[in-house]
Order: sequence, then C-alpha cells, then structure tokens
Amino acid sequence: MKNPRAAVDRLCHTTGLLLVLSGLVHLVVFAVDGGPWDGPVSWRKPVTFGLSFGVTLMALTWVTSYLRTGDRLRAALLLVFAADCVVEVGGITLQAWRRVPSHLNTETPFDTSVSMTLAVGGGVLAALLTVFAVASFRHLPTGPAGMPLAVRSGFALLLVALASGAAMIARGVVLTRTGHQEAAYHSTAPLKPLHGVSLHAVLVLPLLARSLSLTPWSEGARRRIVAVAAGCYAAAVAAAALWAGLTY
Repeated sequence: MKNPRAAVDRLCHTTGLLLVLSGLVHLVVFAVDGGPWDGPVSWRKPVTFGLSFGVTLMALTWVTSYLRTGDRLRAALLLVFAADCVVEVGGITLQAWRRVPSHLNTETPFDTSVSMTLAVGGGVLAALLTVFAVASFRHLPTGPAGMPLAVRSGFALLLVALASGAAMIARGVVLTRTGHQEAAYHSTAPLKPLHGVSLHAVLVLPLLARSLSLTPWSEGARRRIVAVAAGCYAAAVAAAALWAGLTY
C-alpha cells in the first residue's frame, strides 16, 4: 500500500521543481526579449516569483516533516499551499506575457480580477504559513541536534516576511484607491529586501542543521553553531528592517 504522506511530499516537490523551471525559462525569455529588469512590468517578476515560490514550496514540504502535526492536517495544508503557489506564479506570469502589472492593477475588470486573486492568494499563503509557525512552537520539532531551534527560528523570521508582505500590499492598495497608481507600483521597494531575506530563513537554517548532522562534531557544538547562525540571520533581518524603516 502506498504511503499517502510520501505521495503528497512527492507531488509538492514536483510542483516546486516545475515552478523553479518556470522561473528559469523566463530568465531565458528575458535574455532573448530584453526589456527592463525593474518596474511593475518586466520579466523579473515571473523569474523571481517562480524561483522563490518553487524553492519555498519544496523547503516547506521538507521542513514541515519535522513538525509534530497529524499527517492528514499536514497533507491538507501542503496541498492547499502548493495549489496557491501555482495560482500566484500563474497569475504573475500571465500578466507578464500580457505586458501589464500583475499587482495593484485595476485598469480593466480582468486586470482587477487577477490582482484580487493574487491578493487573496497571498492572504491564504500567510494563513497557512502562520498555522505551520504556530505548530512549530506548540510542540518541539523533531530532528537532529540544532534542528528544533533552526525550524522555530526559521518560522519566526518567516512571520516577519509575512508582515512585510502584508505591509507592501496594504500601502499599495491605499495609494491605488487614492489615485496614486504609479506611486503604488514603486511603494514596495523599501520593504523588498526585508521580505526577501526573512522569507528564506526557514530553508537556510534547517539546511544548516541537517548539514551539521553529517559531521563528526558533538551535538552541543552543532546546537551552538545553529544558535549563532540563527542570531546572525536575525541580525541581518533587523538590519533590513532598519533600512526599510528609514526609507519607507
């Protein structure tokens, strides 16, 4: 009998790889077609979102295996998360090919529906990731020495990414509704470094803990290394937050 958990993990990893492949394909499209890299209309968005969502989906699939949650709940959350990732990347990619902004775009009814779908999808992603973060603190994660701290630190910093993402959307919506459409497109720039750095801590820190488990070092030494790494990562996020606060 097939293992349902393994089947869900395989599906999520495959989906993540396809999203990464989509990002790489659009990097080639950018190299051929050219155009601006920055701005609300560019090939940068399908590239960066495809890579980021793909890597995040694969990372979450792996990292959540250390959480003490029921297999059914974890599988359901991961499947919804994977579907939402596809919707987000698909909407952004569609708008890139249409040569129109994907977010905060209310120029036509269709553009508005895409923009709203992406916003709702972002809310769903935030809710799912918050559930996983709470689960990591309710019960001590499993894994080799240093992994529980790595998982909890990664999810804690991921919450910072969610908060900065929500702030970007909120400010953009306010500017759009007050008639400052062009300003809305550029309003997210100060928060992007904070959002990007904090988003991937949930992969980097657990990956470090897993890599250390392959060394002959003692468990105490591995825990200390993970603790130092988590502190350095938190300091980097704090620096990005300070820069965002000064330029927001």
